[in-house]
Order: sequence, then C-alpha cells, then structure tokens
Amino acid sequence: MIAPPQALIAEVTHRCPMHCVYCSNPLEMQSADRELSTDAWTAIIRDAAGLGCFHLHLTGGEPLSRKDVEQLVRVARDAGLYTNLITSGLGLSRARLKDLVAAGLDHIQLSFQDSVEETANAIGGARAHAYKLRVASWIREHRLAFTVNAVVHRHNLDRLQEFIGLAEQLNADKLEIANVQYYGWAFRNRDYLMPTRAQVAKSLPIVVAAQERLKGKMRIDFVLPDYYAKYPKPCMGGWGRKLILIDPAGRVMPCHAAGVIPGLQFENAQDKPLRFIWEQSDAFQCFRGDEWMQEPCRSCERKGIDFGGCRCQAFLLTGDATATDPTCSKAPERSAVDEAVSKANRDDQLNQLPRGDWVYRIDPVMRA
Repeated sequence: MIAPPQALIAEVTHRCPMHCVYCSNPLEMQSADRELSTDAWTAIIRDAAGLGCFHLHLTGGEPLSRKDVEQLVRVARDAGLYTNLITSGLGLSRARLKDLVAAGLDHIQLSFQDSVEETANAIGGARAHAYKLRVASWIREHRLAFTVNAVVHRHNLDRLQEFIGLAEQLNADKLEIANVQYYGWAFRNRDYLMPTRAQVAKSLPIVVAAQERLKGKMRIDFVLPDYYAKYPKPCMGGWGRKLILIDPAGRVMPCHAAGVIPGLQFENAQDKPLRFIWEQSDAFQCFRGDEWMQEPCRSCERKGIDFGGCRCQAFLLTGDATATDPTCSKAPERSAVDEAVSKANRDDQLNQLPRGDWVYRIDPVMRA
C-alpha cells in the first residue's frame, strides 16, 4: 500500500521577471505556449485533493505571471486544500493580494536575494528588492501565514545576521534560510555560489542563537549546504514518498529536477489520473524502496532515513542516477564533492561578485 502524497507542488509557469543565478529550474524550461489551461489545472487540483493531498504549493517561475492564480486558489479552497503561494512578489499589487486572500489563500512565501539592495538586485537579475519590501508590508495587512525565504550562498552568507534582522523587521512568522542547492542554473553557477568552510562554520552558531532568541515569535528553518554535510538530505522526503510535482506542461514528477535523469518517462496529468501515476507509473516506482540501491546504500543503516540521498544530484555528479549521492561521506564517488569544496576554499577570485561570468536564467521565450 503506497501512502498518498501530502502535497501537490504546482509549477504553473516557468515565466519569471527575476533571473536568479541560483535558480533550480531546469535548463530546458517549458515555454508559455505549453502551459496548462485554467480548466486543466482546476481538474488537477481536484484530482490531487481526491488522491489525499492536503497542501497545494503554487510556484514557478513566478506564479503571478499567470492571470488565473486567484481562480486556482479558489478551486483549492473549495477542494479543502491549504494553499501556499511561493512568489518573488513581482506581479503582486495591494489590490491583487486582497483578491487572493478573499479567494482563500492561506500562506505566502516571499523570496529575498539579500539584505542589501544592490547585491540583491545583482543576484536576482532585476531591480526588485525595494518592491519586495513594499509587498511584505501589504502582506502584514492580512491574516496570512508569512514566510521570508532567504537563499544564501558565498556572496551573502556573511550577512546572515542582517537577513535575520530583516525577517524580524518584516514581522515574518517564519524565516527559511536555504543554502543554494546545486541543480539547474545553480549547478551552472556552482563555483561562484559555493560558500567557504569558514563561512558555513560561522553561520551555524548564528542560526542556533537566533532560533533560541526568537522561539515562540518567529520560526527559523535552516537548510545546510549539501556539499558540506556528512550525510545527504532525504531529498523531497524520499523519491515518490511525500510530494508530487507537476510542471507547467503537465508532466508529473517526484521533484522539480527529475527531468535531468535520462530514460525516465513522465506521465502527463492530462492523460492519466494522478492516482495511477502516483501508485503505478514507472517513473515514480523506479527509486521507491531499496531494490535499486547500490552499495554502500543497500546495507546502510541510514537507508530508511535519507533513502540514498538525491537521485538528481547523484546523476549530475556521477552520471549514474542509482549511485550513492556523492554528498554522503560514505559515497565511493565522494571525490566529486571534495574537489568542488576544495576549489571553493582555495580560489580567492570567487570572492568577487562576478558580472559577465554569471550564467543568468534568461530565456527570451520565458519573457513573453
């Protein structure tokens, strides 16, 4: 018996006014003309609720690039789903936020690229920081759960204390401090984004102290950088165990990066019921359980904790999606991670905020 997914992650579009250099979206993004219609998403949301999902995360790209987000929120509310909007804030006006709340929005997650405007705008590829501050003030006019998402890396991790102060100033209910995860565009820019060991070591006591000081006032979650970890994270709670993701064209996947793995055929939500895809499709079955595992994962006492780590990361670093995630200290191919870490800690040129060397997440089709 396969337990139902807890949440549907709906990537309703890959269009985005931001061009973040750490974007984890796939390099081959879905164009606007392939996006599912409002009716298609309506059917999918209802199907997900029937399957057992109780959360809906509306994301992208920038979900507010679509004009029907309010309608999708209303559908989710009618289906009994708790709805979270993950946004850059661009495309949100005070009036539109009011409409979203009236439609039934429960939670909003607003991203910030830095606590300093100049660097934030450079990292995001758009002059957006000042507008995000205005959006945050509008959010606090409503009874909405409010999370500030701070993506940290080599060029802003030293301002972690300021990031925490910003979240306090904005009166956030939760601060999610997420070290960059190296997929998609972030993998392309990994050398410039990876923090040093000293930066990571310095960040940990800052987070712990803030968690203690703000207990009961603001929750702080901290996502450690994979490459400095002893063991890999249980990516997405395990392949096909907790979450179901649907991309803008309707492909149903266990995670946003799964498309990088060659040979996997993902069913489309317009062609098959979500229950069939979740329970029986080859793509969701292939990395469930432990039969697929190589050693040392197969006999490891942690295989029920981290599930062998991330399959997409294993493929990106080794070319083999069944390999032990190289971020694990026990991985035979750990050297792939050690080499990247070594470079980050010896190359002082990476300390300079680059300009022309960034590979920005820009595609003219996406900007339509």
